[in-house]
Amino acid sequence: MIANRWQDSEAAAFQDAAGQDPAARELALRVYTSRLIGMDPDLVMHGGGNTSVKLKARDIFGEELDVIHIKGSGWDLETIKAAGLPAVRMAPLMRLRELAALSDEDMVNIQRSNLMESTAPNPSVETLLHAYIPHTYVDHTHATAFLTLANLPEVAEATREIFGSKLALVPYVMPGFALAKLAAETYEAHPGIEGLLLVNHGHFAWGPTAKASYDKIIEHTNRVEEWLASRRPGKLVAVARPQTASVAETLSALRGAIARHLPEGAAMPVFDLRDGDAVLDFLERKDLASLATRGVATPDHVIRTKGHPLHLTRADVARGPEAISAVVDRFVADYIAYFERNAPRFGGAKTMLSPVPNLAWIEGIGLVGMGATATAARIAADIGEQTLRVMADGEARGGFYPIREADLFDMEYWSLEQAKLGKGAKPALQGQVVLVTGGAGAIGLATAKVFAAAGATLFLVDRDQAALDTALASLGRDHAGHACDITAKGAAASAVAACVARFGGLDILISNAGAAMTGDVATLSDETLRASFELNFFAHQAFAQAAVAVFRRQGRGGQILFNVSKQAVNPGKGFAAYGLPKAATFFLLRQLALELGGEGIRVNGINADRIRSGLLTPEMIAARSSARNIDEATYMGGNLLRKEVEAVHVGEAFLALARSERTTAHVMTVDGGNIEAALR
Repeated sequence: MIANRWQDSEAAAFQDAAGQDPAARELALRVYTSRLIGMDPDLVMHGGGNTSVKLKARDIFGEELDVIHIKGSGWDLETIKAAGLPAVRMAPLMRLRELAALSDEDMVNIQRSNLMESTAPNPSVETLLHAYIPHTYVDHTHATAFLTLANLPEVAEATREIFGSKLALVPYVMPGFALAKLAAETYEAHPGIEGLLLVNHGHFAWGPTAKASYDKIIEHTNRVEEWLASRRPGKLVAVARPQTASVAETLSALRGAIARHLPEGAAMPVFDLRDGDAVLDFLERKDLASLATRGVATPDHVIRTKGHPLHLTRADVARGPEAISAVVDRFVADYIAYFERNAPRFGGAKTMLSPVPNLAWIEGIGLVGMGATATAARIAADIGEQTLRVMADGEARGGFYPIREADLFDMEYWSLEQAKLGKGAKPALQGQVVLVTGGAGAIGLATAKVFAAAGATLFLVDRDQAALDTALASLGRDHAGHACDITAKGAAASAVAACVARFGGLDILISNAGAAMTGDVATLSDETLRASFELNFFAHQAFAQAAVAVFRRQGRGGQILFNVSKQAVNPGKGFAAYGLPKAATFFLLRQLALELGGEGIRVNGINADRIRSGLLTPEMIAARSSARNIDEATYMGGNLLRKEVEAVHVGEAFLALARSERTTAHVMTVDGGNIEAALR
């Protein structure tokens, strides 16, 4: 059931913040209830739905006129502000009803030309529909329950059973002028109705106040939810989950199979796996193959998920990469055929989108959202999960039958819908999954932030869970991590498998973790030296091996970047325990580059010096500068440039190597200039 979140105190706070102008206070309530709707994913999801309010405004001449404030393009209801509800002059919109037809381009142009503010965002493509419903507040949602109802084969009968004559049905028509006119005509033919159900699309309700309209949305949705709940099956079937390593093998093989259908140099998709009990239970259905071809819960979803998911059966998974690749090949071929069947209707005006899937159903493993970024993958996965609920409830109540193929194509290739995806320049590392060991430390986190700023998806590995949580919080949403002792047996393989299970694969390993253990070589204990080798060499080797296995399953090359250290070439007195394994890591880098270059796997590294971190602590800095009888700033700037080298400079050097497409077997010094540590 959907909770009614209205609070009088919150509503009053929104109005008080808007000031004393009556129109501004009404608009504040529109913002408030829009956010209440937007914060519940079972009402709207990821920018879906729209809201409006009709008010009075004054133009530059002081004349009063009617306007409609409606959600603007690019705004999400959950976080919307008053600026996200641009005001449009009503009179020209109402006059458009006299026309027999209106192109999408002309509709957008007229709406934009009648904005009260020229810098405001484009009004919703459903502005005319909101304008033609003669109520002050109008709300449009894609509630999960209503999507089930809207896609039933006997939708009219079911709607009458639930609502009697309080809701009227609008047959499916693409959003735009034709739908607005049809909805208005339907409303006028059914005086006294409380809302509209747009078949195969969503739900409209309205009211004289923000609260009244919002209350109707909640009331109507819960009526449908109660009706559906009476037919739901009982307890979920328990489905055994495979080991993380097995999931990782399947996902990396799938990612590699998809990559073979992408242009050379294009980033592979990022994945988002959902394997909750409800998802796994759904994937056990006997009619799964049929449902996989049915379509989307609402046409708006097609730009995020495509028309249907890629479906991998248990047999496909069991047969391994070749079988998985064959299923992907069939999906791509089917999509191309779908495009070729429908594009001729537009006289060659359409260019085919990428034919690879955006959503996958993998029996026994889960549902996978896919996208150019982790955010896009999350959105696809969220929509995918909602669609499973809609399908399950629909089949229990008579069937799930969404719009037909031609209508789906029209939505997927509709210019106004495509505009929602954004056409800005892509970040340099968009789609790249980057694993950083020691990710919560000074150098690791600084590096992670540099890569995140370049568009990469980060997976941090660190021993300290609390520090890891803090580090991830500083990166923001859609990054992840794994806490472990990287020197433990099997830890590297488990960490890499966790990364692949979370994001579908791996593109860049930054093997950064290390610690400076000290001691003179003549008296160094075996225990200290072996412990240092475990962390400063064998952990690097283990992560490299695990990463290479993933790179090979993906078949698209990859990168390994080591944090080596100037100790590998310029040993310091008393640092044998640190320098010896670092020298071995230096050689490991060269050996891996030699062996893996033919597979397109590049291996490079950084030799850094005097970076404030877990290796060079404040206490150590104080002691060393005191021993040299200099201040700390002079000590930290003890290089040719006379400037302190910071962790971010190491991160930027790692990024430079990551972007150096024709460089491998190279070690870059980041020390401000230290002739003794120079490699050449």
